[in-house]
Amino acid sequence: MSKTKRILVTGGAGFLGSHLCERLVSQQHDVICVDNFFTSQKINVVHLLNEPNFEFIRHDITHPLFLEVDEIYNLACPAAPGHYQYNPIKTMKTSVVGAINLLGMAKRCNAKILQASTSEVYGDPDVHPQPESYRGNVNPIGIRACYDEGKRAAETLFMDYHRMNRVNTRIVRIFNTFGPRMHPFDGRVVSNFIRQSLAGQDITIFGEGNQTRSFCYRDDLVEGIIRLMNASDEITFPVNIGNPEEFTIRQLAELAIELTQSSSQLIYKPLPDDDPTRRKPDIALAQKHLNWTPTIELREGLERTIEWFQNIDPEKYRPPTPNF
Repeated sequence: MSKTKRILVTGGAGFLGSHLCERLVSQQHDVICVDNFFTSQKINVVHLLNEPNFEFIRHDITHPLFLEVDEIYNLACPAAPGHYQYNPIKTMKTSVVGAINLLGMAKRCNAKILQASTSEVYGDPDVHPQPESYRGNVNPIGIRACYDEGKRAAETLFMDYHRMNRVNTRIVRIFNTFGPRMHPFDGRVVSNFIRQSLAGQDITIFGEGNQTRSFCYRDDLVEGIIRLMNASDEITFPVNIGNPEEFTIRQLAELAIELTQSSSQLIYKPLPDDDPTRRKPDIALAQKHLNWTPTIELREGLERTIEWFQNIDPEKYRPPTPNF
C-alpha cells in the first residue's frame, strides 16, 4: 500500500482539478483543495466535502498561503480564452505570482510540485506535431499573451527553483482536454458545440473550420498527470500530455451534431487573432518515461460528455465573465 501523502491541489474545484481531487481522495491521501471560484463551481467538489481526508479552502493563490504538504499540483488559472482575456493582468499574476508563492511553499516544505502548463506555450506552431524541444511561436503582445506568456514564465520559474534551490519540480504541458464537469459556458469548442447541439441552436465555427486540435479525454489526462508526479525525480523537464489524434474543428462540430441527433446548422465567423491553426502533441516522452498513452477515443469521450450535459441544469452554472 502506498504511503498516505498530504496533497495540495490549487484550482481544485475546476474541471480537471475536481477530478484529480476525487482520484487522490479515493487513493486515501489527505487532500487540500484550494480555489477562488472564479471559473469553477462548488458543485464540482460538494460530494467530497464529507470525506474525512478532504478539505476545501477558498483562496486566491496570488496571495501567500502557508500549509504543510508533501505534494502540490498547481492547476490554478483560467484556461478558456474568454475567461483569461477578461482580466489579462490578473491572469498573468495568477501564473507568475501564484507560481512564486507555491514554489516558495514547496521549498519550505521540501514538497514535490507539479505545474499545469499548456500547449499554448507553443503558440501558433510552425513545427508539427509539437515536441517538448520546440520553443514555440508566441506573440508576446497579442490578446492571448497573458495566458501563453504567463504559462511560459511559470515554466521558467519552475526550472529556476529546481536549479537554484533543488525544488523537486514537474511540468506538464496539457493539450485540449474535455469531459464531464466542463463548465457549460467556458467558451471552448467542445462545451460550446455540445450545448448548442442539444439546444438545436446554430453551431458557431470561427474561420473555415479547418484549424485542427487534438482532444484528450479527462480521465486519460488526469492519469497522465498523476503518473508524472509519481515518476522518477529525473523527470524535471516538460512533458506533453494529450491525445495525438488530430481533428478539424468542423469534424468536431459534425460529430457533436451526429451524436446529439441535432438539427443544428453550422455558421461561420472570423477567426480570432493569434488562434493556432494546428495543434497536435508529440507524446514520445510520456510514452517512454510514464508508460502513458491515451485510451479513450474522441467519439467515446464525446458520448460520455454529452450524457453529462444532458443531466445537468445549466442554470446552476453561471457564466464566469460577461464574454459569454
